Amino acid sequence: MDQVAPRTRLLDGAADIEAAAIALAARVPAELAPLASLAYNFRFSWDPDAADLFQLVDPGRWEHTNGNPVRVLTEASSAALERAARDAHLLRRAGAALDRLRADLALPGLPGRATPQHPVTFLCAEFGIHPSLPIYAGGLGVLAGDILKQASDMALPMVGVGLLYREGYFLQRVDGDGYQHESWRPVDPERHPLALVTGGDGTPLTVRVPLRGREVVVQVWRADVGRCPLYLLDAERPENSRVDRWITSHLYVSDREIRLAQYALLGIGSMRALHAMGLDPCIIHLNEGHGALAALELAREEMERGRDRAEAFSLARERTVFTTHTPVAAGNEGYAVTEVEAVLGDFPAQVGLDHDGFLHLGRTHTDNPHEPFVMTPLGIKMSRFANGVSRRHGEVARRMWQPLFPERPAETVPIGHVTNGVHVPTWMARPMRRLLDRHLGEGWVERTSEPSTWEAVESIPDAELWEVRNRLRAALVEGARDRTVANRLARSDPRSVVEAAERGFSDTALTIGFARRLASYKRLYILTMDPQRLRSLVTDPARPVQLFVAGKAHPNDEESKHSPQTLFSLKRDVGVAGSVSFLDNYDLGIAAQMVAGCDLWINLPRPPLEASGTSGMKAALNGALNLSILDGWWAEAFDGENGWGLPGEVAFDLHVQDQRDAAVFYDVLENEVLPLFFDRDADGIPHRWLARVKRSLRTVGPQFSAARMLNDYIDEAYELR
Repeated sequence: MDQVAPRTRLLDGAADIEAAAIALAARVPAELAPLASLAYNFRFSWDPDAADLFQLVDPGRWEHTNGNPVRVLTEASSAALERAARDAHLLRRAGAALDRLRADLALPGLPGRATPQHPVTFLCAEFGIHPSLPIYAGGLGVLAGDILKQASDMALPMVGVGLLYREGYFLQRVDGDGYQHESWRPVDPERHPLALVTGGDGTPLTVRVPLRGREVVVQVWRADVGRCPLYLLDAERPENSRVDRWITSHLYVSDREIRLAQYALLGIGSMRALHAMGLDPCIIHLNEGHGALAALELAREEMERGRDRAEAFSLARERTVFTTHTPVAAGNEGYAVTEVEAVLGDFPAQVGLDHDGFLHLGRTHTDNPHEPFVMTPLGIKMSRFANGVSRRHGEVARRMWQPLFPERPAETVPIGHVTNGVHVPTWMARPMRRLLDRHLGEGWVERTSEPSTWEAVESIPDAELWEVRNRLRAALVEGARDRTVANRLARSDPRSVVEAAERGFSDTALTIGFARRLASYKRLYILTMDPQRLRSLVTDPARPVQLFVAGKAHPNDEESKHSPQTLFSLKRDVGVAGSVSFLDNYDLGIAAQMVAGCDLWINLPRPPLEASGTSGMKAALNGALNLSILDGWWAEAFDGENGWGLPGEVAFDLHVQDQRDAAVFYDVLENEVLPLFFDRDADGIPHRWLARVKRSLRTVGPQFSAARMLNDYIDEAYELR
């Protein structure tokens, strides 16, 4: 039944998570009960020893389930479970991992006005927590996952709210011509570390959201991300029509009306679900505009308590923070008046707004009755703090949304910036983590945002650092070789091309990575604008170079779905086929392998269209160097000695800009990068290259960690301290 929890009682799903872990423990040998508790908290994803335990139980099942610990324990054979139950070393490690989890959960919360009952609430359409839970598409979701993990590490009372997509994000298959095809695989929440939140009577807690002329019933699943609950709204309820259940089917579903219904469900449903659980957010952080209706729902709740509309709107703004990630006009999707009316029905009236008053909130030019309704202006207008996600993106966002503030010059528009950062324990590979554990001192991970923490990097012996880099590269090459052979066999590529992958790729070659969402402005095609130059690079035995590329295009973006084709056109050259590979089905797992193993990370967006980008930060944490356009985060990170920066000026002739950037890219690669990488001493160590790696670690590590980012939000946006 629908629930409204008393304010003094929480129905927040904590007991449901505990019950799920107890039920799982009952299905395995008693000795493995600690693993059941570990399985129901995604903290295992940044505690490498905990993740290893599940892999040791059944390595094949771990790989088959993409690292899903619940499925490992429920699907492993009796023999595998009994074998694990007799492994004294595994059991000791499991006990220690559970002790670490419990100690982390017992830490006192960060002092301030945020509390477990009045948490910071982070709203996002996608969350990239772990590869086994495919409810993310790309950088937006991965950032959301990193923020929850960092909030857990810092003991900040925070909850995340998103949608449970029953078919997740798509699986990618690239055909022999380089064209992307999509398929979907059902996500069964009962086979994941999730629990259905129940009410006081033990039945699922539900709320109702007015959508498309009906009351859509929504239930809530809880996942624990360390100390932080993640609540996922789900319309798969028997009370709903099949069409309404489809609202939470696919991430960014192609049907425009259903997609708008997703955003409405996220915005309105999140606040109603939290209220039903007894949670009253002190801050609502809107990560992009998808959930912007949450601020209006906050206002509606205030009016329901007796406040007038002006006061209710003012109070809602005081509790709302808005982050925009999109400097591309097409990324700020607009909806026609008829679409808005069809989906939202009388919700505007519930918040005290007439037809025009509501539409004005989503328009840049309120005097234009034909302008579409866009969530981003709504988010900006209904928040007291708005920001872009890098210094340059803040500048772009101020110019982009200056019409919302016609009385202000662009430079004074109230949109600041908080540059993105990445969660160090998640993205730093274990060999690099162990190296820094030895040299940076005990507890260094808790001090990642402090530049002094990283000073000892300079004293790491080059031989030790180079040995780690060689191990990470070798691991990537082994995995990429296996994946490439399998992909080429599945595409029925010529035998010579398959064998080139089987024999090709080298543990010692300069390994270059390009992995990100495949959108036209990311300019994957820059790599192949001079195919002969690329071929010369990757077929030179004196200075071997190899290139790994990965990424997914949005299913509706036909241009970008064709973008790998120029790369695939080179595969008939056996010399290239053994040195260049497109790795299908890019996800968090492939991303982790690539950012760990590549020596050089490249990013070639068309400036100024890169909001921030975070993959290069992750690569830098593992000792890679960046060669990137001076846009997004790299425009403020590059110091002339920690990588390479390519011109970031805007050009009006796009073809000329592409030709210029391609030429400069290859010039830098041939004349600066390769000589530095292959300049070795008698022991084969590239000291000058490693000096630049150390500079990169010292500068990128503290400034672009999730710890620094979250501290900025706490101080500048949330104002909690």
